[in-house]
Amino acid sequence: MSAGLKISSSNGFEKPLASEEQQAKISEIRRSIGLLPEKLAIYCSDAAIARYLRARNWNVKKATKMLKETLKWRAEYKPEEIRWEEVAYEAETGKIYRSNYIDKHGRTVLVMRPGCQNSKSTKGQIRYLVYCMENAILNLPPDQEQMVWLIDFNGFNMSHISVKVTRETAHVLQDHYPERLGVAILYNPPKFFEPFWTVVKPFLEPKTQNKVKFVYSNDLNTKKIMEDLFDVEKLESAFGGNDDSGFNINKYAERMKEDDKRIPAFWTKGNPQSAATSQPMPTSPVDLNSVSLNSDSDAPENEKVDSSLSHVSDSEGLSPSKSDLVTEASDNGSREIH
Repeated sequence: MSAGLKISSSNGFEKPLASEEQQAKISEIRRSIGLLPEKLAIYCSDAAIARYLRARNWNVKKATKMLKETLKWRAEYKPEEIRWEEVAYEAETGKIYRSNYIDKHGRTVLVMRPGCQNSKSTKGQIRYLVYCMENAILNLPPDQEQMVWLIDFNGFNMSHISVKVTRETAHVLQDHYPERLGVAILYNPPKFFEPFWTVVKPFLEPKTQNKVKFVYSNDLNTKKIMEDLFDVEKLESAFGGNDDSGFNINKYAERMKEDDKRIPAFWTKGNPQSAATSQPMPTSPVDLNSVSLNSDSDAPENEKVDSSLSHVSDSEGLSPSKSDLVTEASDNGSREIH
């Protein structure tokens, strides 16, 4: 069993399974998927397959369908090939960036400032978000597979809410980055944000809802959440920490360019993330369009209901928060992430 499978159990309400059962389900999905091109084969480590299983409450058929859809998406969208030069414009205002500190669990931190939106292009915003997610994953330590989202609502207003961007964000994050979010901190959200959260929350499973934390700088109880998660000396002053260095686009660009140089090695067989991938590499490309996605059509009716909720929540342990987060303002509005 892979290390990732052992260490990523901290999501609350998932169905408990013995490690032997978990590995059996992972092996079943691996057989169902078959041979894949090298990068996709590397992506399908035991830890990755386990994330899809958790996102579907260990339902093999549903997890297999979800994973196959991601493999098709990755083959077409090629998120691992996005480079800084392509998305630099979207990053100029610091609306999303990977912080230079981690939380006390070793998780990478993405800072999001929806009030700093600088683009009306849905395609550009999503492309940059995907780049940031991939970069956060690239920088995770070997024993960690989740990240933290810190959403700063300073300067956020109604014009930063976009249904179109929200829908696309929800689609990408829910379907293609399941179980990657450890916790989402909504820092000082304005009063008018509450109705949006009220609408989204009923559609999320308890496990996902528990990943979203509202923190207010004038509330000592919620401020303790920050103290428990972060080293205050390293945390940015905008979030109540002592680091007032702020975001510098030039310095950040250099960091990202250096990270970009590491990407090819990350997607090479033999790198830690591919260690648990036991399938051989095909000698010719696999036609992903020939893969059937209707693998959960015979699931019991009650199971379908549960899974649809887990689709909204499990995979969007990130998303719940993102909905708010990603109200990462487009001039058109709020990005909801369920």
